[in-house]
Amino acid sequence: MQRKKVFISSVQSEFAAERQILFEYLTTDALLGKFFEPFIFENVPALSVLPTAVFLKEVENCDIYLGIFGQQYGYEDSEGISPTEHEFDAVTKGNKTCLVYVKQTEQRHPKEKLLIHKAENVIVRRSFNTSEQLKTAVYSSLVNYLIENEIIRITPFDATLNREASFEDLDEEKIRKFVGVAHRKRAFPFTEDSDIKDVLTHMNLIKGQYITNSAILLFGKKPQRFFITSEVRCAHFHGLDKVKPIPSYQVYKGDVFEMIEQAADFVLSKINLYVGDRSKNVTVDVEYEIPKQAVTEAIVNAVAHRDYTSNGSVQIMLFADRFEVSNPGNFPHELTIEQLYTTHRSMPANPLLAEALYLYGTIERMGTGTEEMTKLCLAKGLGKPEFISNYGFQTIIRRQYNAPITRQVTGQVTGQVTGQVTEKIMRLLNVINNQPLSVKEMLQHLSLSGRDNFLKEYLIPAIEQGFVTMKYHQNPNHPQQRYLLTVKGIELKYKTIK
Repeated sequence: MQRKKVFISSVQSEFAAERQILFEYLTTDALLGKFFEPFIFENVPALSVLPTAVFLKEVENCDIYLGIFGQQYGYEDSEGISPTEHEFDAVTKGNKTCLVYVKQTEQRHPKEKLLIHKAENVIVRRSFNTSEQLKTAVYSSLVNYLIENEIIRITPFDATLNREASFEDLDEEKIRKFVGVAHRKRAFPFTEDSDIKDVLTHMNLIKGQYITNSAILLFGKKPQRFFITSEVRCAHFHGLDKVKPIPSYQVYKGDVFEMIEQAADFVLSKINLYVGDRSKNVTVDVEYEIPKQAVTEAIVNAVAHRDYTSNGSVQIMLFADRFEVSNPGNFPHELTIEQLYTTHRSMPANPLLAEALYLYGTIERMGTGTEEMTKLCLAKGLGKPEFISNYGFQTIIRRQYNAPITRQVTGQVTGQVTGQVTEKIMRLLNVINNQPLSVKEMLQHLSLSGRDNFLKEYLIPAIEQGFVTMKYHQNPNHPQQRYLLTVKGIELKYKTIK
């Protein structure tokens, strides 16, 4: 980034030593030198222009005015005004950041007293006695400038107030839905009828007129308007390598809950699925080749712990032999990779996001997610997940490469099949047997939670292609509406091969 220009102003003869000390300090300090570029008149080479023109131009171009006031007022022009006061007047008219430091002294020029009084009316000033005190005061002020302008951060990204967003950028319906779920699952001390601002205050997501970055990511109407790279990119490759054209590719946006849900559904729709029958139980057993909880946990970790200031995005890639999730996030230096396989301290990069995901039930007790993922994968015979920290963080879960891949449709069915018979449609047909099912029941059998996405990707295409029909044709919104296979759907189901 371009360094901020700091104009150092004072009576040169009175503060010659202090001016040079500050110039060298701001130039050489490891932190301040990275962000600030100081200017003092003494370092200007001889020019055939009036000194007044030089300093007024520098004042105009500066970002920060640093004034040092003391005993002397300095040279007075025909109007009886010193260069120091001219500089101060010019910078206050330009709405620049003003930092004024007043040296304590018993004697002071009357006009210098008036200048200090003028400064007191428009800015906050600090006092000093020695050069070391001046350096300390300047350091404190400039670091505070960096923090207030969010050039550097001392709080987590998700807890930082977003100066460009307001309460109106949040979706009230999303917040009320969250509160209802959190109240039922985690005994959250608010209900859906509670005042929204009280809820956000309790969750540390709002302060005065500003909301935090996490509030936007969790409940924003359009989170990507503020964080363009807040997205999950999903790709499915039939082989073992990245080969173009990519057979299936999706980019999911929205709030963090929506991105997690959509990305998990993408993966679950591509991996092998075992669907049982109702011979022993009314409920159909559904079992994925990679445990659903392990898939979701890997995605949740990537979304919750990523670096949202990075230009990178969360990436999910599914190959014939593995499932990979990558995110532009830094692994906590206090932890080791080996500790992830056991219960460990929770050290979220975005603690407010992690807390909200816990309250919503998206994650369980913090610090146990990767351990549980490991247990599930081992129980499934997939081996331990691989965690890699190298220019970001990556989770890899191995698939049983020799296992049968997804079913394929062969032959013709009654009539001509129109449209694409997707894996999602085939899974829906396998779930719907002789007993008609409601949307809620189908979601349960498929282990899905997103109703809108289910309708768009599963049910509506199956109905449009003539494989599924409604029990109550004349009343699509019937309270007892159920869905069953058509003759065409039954034929397609039994003409598939494993």
